[in-house]
Amino acid sequence: MPQAQDHGEKSDSSLNPPSSLLLALGANLTSNVGAPEITLRAALELLKIRGAVIRAISAFYSTPAFPAGNGPDYVNAAARISAPWTAAQALSICHEIEEELGRSRAVRWGQRTLDLDLIAAGDQVLPDPQTHARWRNLALEEQMEQVPQALILPHPRLHERAFVLVPLADVAPDWVHPVLGTTVLQMRDALDSADLAAVRPLPAET
Repeated sequence: MPQAQDHGEKSDSSLNPPSSLLLALGANLTSNVGAPEITLRAALELLKIRGAVIRAISAFYSTPAFPAGNGPDYVNAAARISAPWTAAQALSICHEIEEELGRSRAVRWGQRTLDLDLIAAGDQVLPDPQTHARWRNLALEEQMEQVPQALILPHPRLHERAFVLVPLADVAPDWVHPVLGTTVLQMRDALDSADLAAVRPLPAET
């Protein structure tokens, strides 16, 4: 499996395509193409059809639904891609692919056929450091009720989520969070050991 070779690329403006994008993929319901693992692979193919180059794909992991008890376990993965898209264009394409594979957005943090999240775009902080700080520090109860009206990058809860950081460490271990100043590996290793243990690698395809 390819591993990350270049990290933390700089981009001077959110209007310019960053040289790499970090994505988190997840599913816990059967989609219109099949089981969650099949759906994640289909999403990666649809990214390629739209012009992305897949630089690295993580192992696939089984993780408990979040919030706890919210349906079947998820299959999660991460990918590092290159594409001629701005961050806003990448988000739009992720939403298009989710819809194509049967995603419904009726319930926030509900069960889903596909979650294709833009986690980071190079070292961009969007829309600005102050807004990012507000969303990063939002209480869990408020996170569950409020939806940002602008694209927030890096993902404001990236540093809290084992189901994102464990796969992300496969593809971009040395990427540095442009606000927190810590690498993916450092963020992963700072999490509770029980949360990390709950993210279990699935058997590799033979």
